[in-house]
Amino acid sequence: MIDEKHLLKGKKRIHFVGIGGSGMYPIVQILVAAGYEITGSDVLPGDIVNYERALGIDVKIPHAAQNVHGAELVVYTAAIMKGNPEIEEAQRLNIPCVERSVMLGYVASLYKKPICIAGTHGKTSTTAMTTQIMVMANKDPAAVIGGKLPLINGYGKAGTGDNIIVESCEFSNTYHHLTPHTAVLLNVDADHLDFFKTMDNLKASFRKFCASSTDTIIVNADDANSMEVVAGLTQNIITYGTSEGCNYRAVNAKPDHSAFWGYDLEVNGTFVTHVVLGAPGKHNVYNSMAAYAAASREGCTPQECAAGIAAFQGAGRRFEILGVKNGITIADDYAHHPTELEATLNAAMQMGFKQVWAVFQPFTYSRTKMLLDDFARVLQIADKCVMTEIMGSRETNDEYNIYTKDLAVKIPHSVWYNTFEEVVDYVMANAQSGDLVITLGCGDIYKAAKMMMAK
Repeated sequence: MIDEKHLLKGKKRIHFVGIGGSGMYPIVQILVAAGYEITGSDVLPGDIVNYERALGIDVKIPHAAQNVHGAELVVYTAAIMKGNPEIEEAQRLNIPCVERSVMLGYVASLYKKPICIAGTHGKTSTTAMTTQIMVMANKDPAAVIGGKLPLINGYGKAGTGDNIIVESCEFSNTYHHLTPHTAVLLNVDADHLDFFKTMDNLKASFRKFCASSTDTIIVNADDANSMEVVAGLTQNIITYGTSEGCNYRAVNAKPDHSAFWGYDLEVNGTFVTHVVLGAPGKHNVYNSMAAYAAASREGCTPQECAAGIAAFQGAGRRFEILGVKNGITIADDYAHHPTELEATLNAAMQMGFKQVWAVFQPFTYSRTKMLLDDFARVLQIADKCVMTEIMGSRETNDEYNIYTKDLAVKIPHSVWYNTFEEVVDYVMANAQSGDLVITLGCGDIYKAAKMMMAK
């Protein structure tokens, strides 16, 4: 049994299997800054590997058994398959091995006041926005973010301040390795039920996360499931939302221009500042209030919070505008759940484009089958809907027997194709100057957006 609280006691050299992943990079940055000797390996080179090599890290391509020789601890990502030669060699040599989430929990514990941001939707945007505020306010937090934040040109950073801001994922209960000083709960919606099975189990998981906070819980008062999760907990509970009685309340919320919202912020019933969002969509009103509450609790002034929110234009793969091709704006977004798709497409439809094209890659058979009617409803928000076949990821279709054609029949005039090449050819042949094409999904649909830009 590995002692997670003293994971690196007596250890100096740590090897990362899958070091080129966006989730590994911030952890590596923090450990390098703390003086640990880091090595790593991955299947292919890439930008993150280049950044890590620039830090002086020896990164080997590809995986090979000898890469772990000399390591005192091996850290691997959840994506590493059974039979990986480095894991097998480490086990043969009795080198302890831990999954990334365990190391993340340890790294977060190195900081006095971890801010851990959880919820079904909005984690990356809120984590990135909170980081933007606190970096601009010279608080120098550490951060671990699920998307790239342009301000820091990365997925996270080491910091000298008291805080680490951590995107905290519920899948497989990985966030239970964290001990937040401040736990932020954005929302609780039906997702990952292939793992949790029931909403009661999902709520119990979020409750355990919130209950692990050592000081404060910041919670969305407008989300009934979230309020149910925190009911009766003894931590200092801070609420945000649009309803009366919230500690942080958005009043007069409306689009200031196009799909970019603004609102008057009241704190405990008193107006403190006007907030204007730099990222599109009404859903970012809620994300910004959570970020504001978290940052203000750590000493950021109303002016600093508002400035950071206004300057934040989104994280990587969160309504990320890739460019314009033949007059067609190409964007990419991580939305993969009906609630997220609805928020993203509603924002897109308010931005003044001639037509909005939703190019969607369904992700996992279980989610697609369980939420089929919801997917069909929200994808009709766009003017045009083009889809790929379902990306199964960790699942096989034997149990579910679901295909994109089953979704397409529920969406009038939608089309679907098996390959990205077919999708790109169709969209670029039919989209017109003044249109917005946005690729949607948490798999590899972003590749189609890049193909459109290169066409």
